[in-house]
Amino acid sequence: MTSAIENTTETPDWVLCPSCGAAVYGKRWERDLRVCADCGAHGPLGARARIEALLDPDGAVPIGEGVRSRDVLGFVDRRPYPDRLADARARTGTDDAVRCVRGTIEGHPVVAAVMDFAFLGGSLGCAVGELITRAAEAALAERVPLLLVTASGGARMQEGAYSLMQMAKTGAAMARLDEAGVLSVCLVTDPTFGGVAASFASLADVIIAEPGARMGFAGRRVIEQTIRQRLPESFQTAEFLFERGFVDIIARRPEQRAVLAGLLALGARPVPGRRTSAPVRRIQAAGRSPGVRRDGGPVVRDAARLAEQDPWDLVRRARSLDRPTALDYFASVFTGFRELHGDRTGGDCPAIVAGTARLDGRPVVVVGTQKGHRPDELARRNFGMATPAGYRKARRVTGLAAKLGLPVVTLVDTPGAYPGAAAEEQGQAAVIAETIRHMTTLPVPVVAVLTGEGGSGGALALATANRVLGLAGATYSVISPEGCAAILWQDPAAAPAAARALGLTPASLLRHGVLDGVVPEPPGGAGADPAAAAERLRAALAETLDELAPLSGDALVADRRDRFRRFGAAETTVPEEAIR
Repeated sequence: MTSAIENTTETPDWVLCPSCGAAVYGKRWERDLRVCADCGAHGPLGARARIEALLDPDGAVPIGEGVRSRDVLGFVDRRPYPDRLADARARTGTDDAVRCVRGTIEGHPVVAAVMDFAFLGGSLGCAVGELITRAAEAALAERVPLLLVTASGGARMQEGAYSLMQMAKTGAAMARLDEAGVLSVCLVTDPTFGGVAASFASLADVIIAEPGARMGFAGRRVIEQTIRQRLPESFQTAEFLFERGFVDIIARRPEQRAVLAGLLALGARPVPGRRTSAPVRRIQAAGRSPGVRRDGGPVVRDAARLAEQDPWDLVRRARSLDRPTALDYFASVFTGFRELHGDRTGGDCPAIVAGTARLDGRPVVVVGTQKGHRPDELARRNFGMATPAGYRKARRVTGLAAKLGLPVVTLVDTPGAYPGAAAEEQGQAAVIAETIRHMTTLPVPVVAVLTGEGGSGGALALATANRVLGLAGATYSVISPEGCAAILWQDPAAAPAAARALGLTPASLLRHGVLDGVVPEPPGGAGADPAAAAERLRAALAETLDELAPLSGDALVADRRDRFRRFGAAETTVPEEAIR
């Protein structure tokens, strides 16, 4: 019987799962992509097998064949380095620790660089750095996404500082993809450490990890010896990293093709100027001029058409737990929602959810504040109040939208930013300010919708948009009525009076231009008929994105900045020309 850890050229009759030790029939082990049926552990998979499992059959074209590492230092430990290279090539059938190919995944073009741990521990040497860079350059030249599949123990010691230089070399290649707006995705497999983890593996736009895959700079044994402490069993695993905001998605091998195909579809962008976009064609077919809003339709733009509501009653209804949440709308208004996690600095706030989706077939990036329907979910989601990690996550995901040229839709329902001590220690005010500034710079259409409670700067951080809509049952205010009553009336019982004074109803907000439009709700409100509310929101978003579609990136930024520049023109007795 053979251990599944061993790298064999022929499949044995039986193998042992490296995790639980269960005996698995060899052919079943290979058919299941070396995933144990008993415990779900993912065994090691070579580069060739990985390419066959992920890419469409018979379509992979090699890149960089013949690129090989050489013994630049004359390195000898127990064996000369050239002998180690020769053995690794004979054993794996590859020139070095990565194979690069052009191909497709479910029809979507991709350039893939797939590492093989069986070749000297997947170590990062000059050839690996050169091949990763060539793959990135091919993706850049062809404007197709780059897929990196990592498996490495770190930098290759036998190549000394030359190996170290590959971290900067590949980092520069990834930067060029960022500048050109080319999508990059990394699939982290076990293990991914050292110079690979600290370079291209961590620089991808989206990071997927296999269950249990370990990733880090220093290995567990080195850390334990250094700090003389025992680390938790889950340390550096995919699940550990996911909870701390460094991994977007954990995907089992049978799911990976579908997950990757959905992401690669986002990276397929038409060349500007080649043809008229579908949204523009729909506008032209309707006899409208691009960029011009119209009355009627799914969005009410005239405050006179809105029924007046008692502000305090509206506040209480906006907080109702039966109202659809952001995740409800992401599932009903959009299709193919794929949540992305983490702020890449150590946190993943559950009060903000973000990801990719499609609206009437149009790829978009969505961000929303999430409350919940049950007390346990409300507590887990901080009652929809985001921490600094949540706003950093929103910036990261909307930055990806800007890179790929995708519209952004934000759904806002929050009492405000989380007011805890830890949030203040992590710079809550600065993070909100940075998020607002970031939102003003996005060269893509941004549409925000107040779906429930819109509270203070915590709401504004996600509502700095080209068009700000509100559901008819939503509110938007500088402070909660209770907070206003406590400060100005010095009486919490004055909250109803404060609600009336704050002008937080959709009619008042539309009248003053804070909202650009109001989306009517079905009888009884959104919670009474969530399906009808979702359909109305879908139509409103589609129309609004159609209106913004013809605008260039520069025009969208200028439009957004002009929108907020108009608010609150100060009264002055000094002539304006004198101020200038």
